[in-house]
Amino acid sequence: MMKGSLVESKVRFFTPAALLTYAKMMPAWEVFVMVESRDSHPIWQVISASRRTDIPAFYMRWFMNRLREGRACVPNPFGGQVQTVSLRPEDVHSIVFWSKHYGPLLPHIDELEARGYPFYCHYTITGAPRLLEPHVPDWGYSAEVLRSLAARIGPRRVQWRFDPIVFTDRLGPAFYLERFEQIAAALRGATTRCYFSFASFYGKAQRHLQAAGVHYIDPPLDIKRRLVRGMADLADAYGITLHACCQDALLSERVHKAHCVDADLLAELFPDRPLRAAARPTREECGCFASRDLGTYDTCGYGCLYCYATSSPQTAQRRLQAHDPASEFLVDIQPAAREVANLTTGAA
Repeated sequence: MMKGSLVESKVRFFTPAALLTYAKMMPAWEVFVMVESRDSHPIWQVISASRRTDIPAFYMRWFMNRLREGRACVPNPFGGQVQTVSLRPEDVHSIVFWSKHYGPLLPHIDELEARGYPFYCHYTITGAPRLLEPHVPDWGYSAEVLRSLAARIGPRRVQWRFDPIVFTDRLGPAFYLERFEQIAAALRGATTRCYFSFASFYGKAQRHLQAAGVHYIDPPLDIKRRLVRGMADLADAYGITLHACCQDALLSERVHKAHCVDADLLAELFPDRPLRAAARPTREECGCFASRDLGTYDTCGYGCLYCYATSSPQTAQRRLQAHDPASEFLVDIQPAAREVANLTTGAA
């Protein structure tokens, strides 16, 4: 391997011996091989924490323990094989957080920055009814926490997510336009961007909504565009730019394509850390750049009916209760997988 190069392969390790051992044992699945660089431009990865669960709200102690120890073990969500992710400061370019509640993260900001982990935050505040978001904090309280977060790290590092917009037989454009203005007014000066999308009704979301008696609707494109034009008018008034996530049909001069893991934004926020990142969409029309996600599905405690990351709220609650903040894994896995994780990293 050429030093300073980033090599894509079927496994990810730091020594050739571990690489060969793991390759013989495990089926193929795409991860990164991280090559330690001695060049002037180190090889860095962006950490996503997380699209699959809410780490700041429920697992912040675990996350900080992982940073202190310099690694985390993450099972592949589609096969169960374990990847060991280096979290050493010299291997991490930055962290992109995703959450509906940043209160538990606030006490750790000083340590994150002292340890050399640049980050920005996606803060989801929709103000949706309790039926759709049964355990999410009240939007007014969340707006206060967002303002506290922005006061610590700056408005450009806090991205408001009005996402997803879920139409039902009782919730339509009037509700969401009013709620958008209320939240935007509360966040004036504390953020410069709003990321939004209309709900995608995956099978698990349909089951949860139907079980709760919610008559969900995927509105026609013209209704979506009309609502977004109204949101753009309001966003302009409050100094916020709109970014459409995986919704290219809604783009316009006032609605930008979202890059939720955004290499350009990271370069602007942290210009002293050059980043080599490739586009790595996670679904159709996604604008994200490559990142390494530390989350595990079916572990979020919020129980939102529209969520793509939770098949079983009961399983999520059980895993949340059984969670060990000292473990290398977010949730417990099979002993065989633990043995593989130990083997690949040389742990005893």
